[in-house]
Amino acid sequence: MKVDDNKFNINLKFYFFLKYLIKINFSNKQIFFILNLPCNEQNFSIVLQEDLDNLIDTKTKKGKRQKELFLQIVEQISTYNDFKLLCFSLHLISMKDLLLEMAKCRYNTDSLALSKIDPLSLEYDKITLYRPYSTRVEGALLSLLLFGCIEKKSASLLLSDKNFNPAYITILSQLMLDLKELGIESNQIFMLVLNESINQSIISDSGSNYEDRIKNKLISIGIKEENIEKKHDEQDSSTEFDFFFTLNGKCYGISAKRTLRERYKQFIKTSQMSNNIDVMIEITLGVDLSKEKAESIRQHKVYLFVANEIYQQYEYLQQIDGVYSCNDLNMDLLKKL
Repeated sequence: MKVDDNKFNINLKFYFFLKYLIKINFSNKQIFFILNLPCNEQNFSIVLQEDLDNLIDTKTKKGKRQKELFLQIVEQISTYNDFKLLCFSLHLISMKDLLLEMAKCRYNTDSLALSKIDPLSLEYDKITLYRPYSTRVEGALLSLLLFGCIEKKSASLLLSDKNFNPAYITILSQLMLDLKELGIESNQIFMLVLNESINQSIISDSGSNYEDRIKNKLISIGIKEENIEKKHDEQDSSTEFDFFFTLNGKCYGISAKRTLRERYKQFIKTSQMSNNIDVMIEITLGVDLSKEKAESIRQHKVYLFVANEIYQQYEYLQQIDGVYSCNDLNMDLLKKL
């Protein structure tokens, strides 16, 4: 497998143009100015150089920086095809933010859905598991749709703007097809910069990991945040309690594990050794909780809380004393344990 040198070089130049145009951050007015320069195969280089002063106000710090960066682009434009590549890059940069906002719509939709779901449910867990990747996947698919629309001269993706001129898509389509003949891979290279923008824009999911969700649940039922700590068991340093607090004179130690695997045995060992914990609780989704595991945990007086979907699905869990649905986790129940 070997990429042709000519194909590599022109796509590298395309990526360079896109990256530098993002750094320059031209206004829509400046982009419009460049795209409407009276350039042809004979004069494009001269026109670009001569019109820089009309394009950029070099009296400002931002303008000086813009000119410095744009000159580095101009230096790479030696043919009319290079100029056409610059114009195509400007068109795409003007669409990038639109695509970014469209991609984030799914992320925002997920946020709205999460606000109405029990944070310890399987449904909530599934959404948060996929959520960090949803914007990237949505962006990749939207980018694919965009370039498909451009190539087919279809404006369907852009017609949400009533002021959009359908003739524009015809011009853009021809430009893309001309560059495609030179080896430009529009979608693949554009996705590099779009994905970089997506990565910068995604807000980290505070509260999306399982421990954070359980902590928020404990706070919501009345346990004061300042009273909750994470600590190792004094008798078994290999066991860490994700949540340790005192309630009505009793000490509670809670272990949070999305899935148990063999880790439940460690908690059982601690329950046999520890004499400073009055109530030991294991909170888990329960997807890998067999009847044998549940009974083994309960034999050592460790209480179990599992996702409501799992609790309702398996009747044997409902029949084991000390196994509860996470829906039942409340202050009254904690005091009774």
